[in-house]
Amino acid sequence: MALQVAVDGGLRDAEAAVAGLVEDRVASRIFAHDASLWGADAADEAAIRLGWTDVAADAERLIPEIESLRAELRETGVDRIVLCGMGGSSLAPAVITRWSGVDLTMIDSTHPDVVRRALSGDLSRTAVVVSSKSGGTIETRSHLAAFSDAFRVAGIEPSQRIVIVTDPGSPLDEESRAAGRRVFTADPNVGGRFSALTAFGLVPAGLAGADLRRLLADAEGVRSAVAADDAANPALRLASALGAGLPRRFVLAVREDRSASWGLGRWIEQLVAESTGKDGRGVLPIALDADAPEFERVPESVVTVELSDAPANADAGAGDATDDVSGPTGAAIAVAGGLGAQLLTWEVATAVLGRLMEIDPFNQPDVESAKVAARTALDGDASSEDADDAELRAAAGARLLAVPDDVEVADAGALVARLRDAAAGAGYLSLQAYLDPHGEEAEPLDRFRDRLAQVLGLPVALGWGPSYLHSTGQLHKGGPAAAVFLQLTATGPESLPIPGADRGFDALIEAQARGDRTVLAERGRPVFALACPDPAATVRELDAALAALGS
Repeated sequence: MALQVAVDGGLRDAEAAVAGLVEDRVASRIFAHDASLWGADAADEAAIRLGWTDVAADAERLIPEIESLRAELRETGVDRIVLCGMGGSSLAPAVITRWSGVDLTMIDSTHPDVVRRALSGDLSRTAVVVSSKSGGTIETRSHLAAFSDAFRVAGIEPSQRIVIVTDPGSPLDEESRAAGRRVFTADPNVGGRFSALTAFGLVPAGLAGADLRRLLADAEGVRSAVAADDAANPALRLASALGAGLPRRFVLAVREDRSASWGLGRWIEQLVAESTGKDGRGVLPIALDADAPEFERVPESVVTVELSDAPANADAGAGDATDDVSGPTGAAIAVAGGLGAQLLTWEVATAVLGRLMEIDPFNQPDVESAKVAARTALDGDASSEDADDAELRAAAGARLLAVPDDVEVADAGALVARLRDAAAGAGYLSLQAYLDPHGEEAEPLDRFRDRLAQVLGLPVALGWGPSYLHSTGQLHKGGPAAAVFLQLTATGPESLPIPGADRGFDALIEAQARGDRTVLAERGRPVFALACPDPAATVRELDAALAALGS
């Protein structure tokens, strides 16, 4: 299928960047695995991270194996696929299965209610895919332990129902083979966020019934265009347009039209934010609903991105583009094409953007900091929180865990007022919810997000913790120091033990939230944090206070 990248006049200086990329043969050198493209400091990392440019051969080997296992599972009555994975190990399969119209239950949370809900499904018809590149991701290891125990209790041999996707030689690979589990190994020369068309994307999506052959054919159909040193190369055009707005316009407000309602924006969030958010620079995509306030009154920090399935001109060839994008006020980019073509084009564009920004797009230097802080919090005494620990009046009994220095907050009205003051001149607000994304707080939180964007005039990124730690979390800590953070956690969720561990999922998610806000504060980011006994009620009261403030 053809793919188009169209750019409006506000970003036309991107043409000069395209010309430079063509002259430097950047596209063809990426596909030739030229690790020198991002500088000497990045060369070692880049040398082992370019395998995603050559996925077809490995995919052709994998697809028959995936189809065979799927048929085998179906013959035994197993038709419910659960995916346990974080970041790059879960976002792509979620998009692919939605695109293909098949069901996939995904767990990328440590909230006890989320895990409990997945465990309560019909295990007699369930297979679980556990995906982890390193084999040591704490969330995924905890999910694995929980499902292994649940299968045993149900009288089901876990090794017959648990499928592993990991790098060859990882701890998870070795122990799983010893345990008799089915193991799919991925190309180790592909980083997690570039792994959509590798085993990490294909195995869970294929077991769920997605049309992998159509997906790969779509990607291969655009490969020659995105590998070409040509001004019409859609990946070069996209990267140059994204770079043209920097540093002022560093937030991408991303929406999908009805033809492409796959959730692709969330995958783009991780790919671009984690790849570029470092050294005080970055590009932050925010996946938004089509009617989000950011599209009505475009903030100064925002470039709007419109995603659609088919190019407007069905006869156009891959890489064809126009410069007459119509859309909201402000700079705009439109990317139109099938899912496979979109995945490969955005991957190439992200690698090219790293060169334009003079950063290493393949490392994630600030991700580990939150993991270390979370482990410290998990091993320590949760009661030693060095926060005000004061009840926030008129906010459903929420406790104040953190506020920026010299800021006094007594009630919900004061909190949103101080939040507004802190956000003056900021590039975006990050709303971080260590809550149940399918709980009763989800709907009021969406409304509150929209209200924040409307009243503050800023783009607002709603991230569900701890999932976003493996996505936009890198940028929040290592990217532009231009954000304000509001973190919401739940107090007293019903405990759920992690088999073989001293503490349960409730302690784990609490430690992850605490570790994240600790690192953000250490980086000088203004953080407001609330612990909520009734998150839905707290969010509704904050929303009402914000509405009054904005009236």
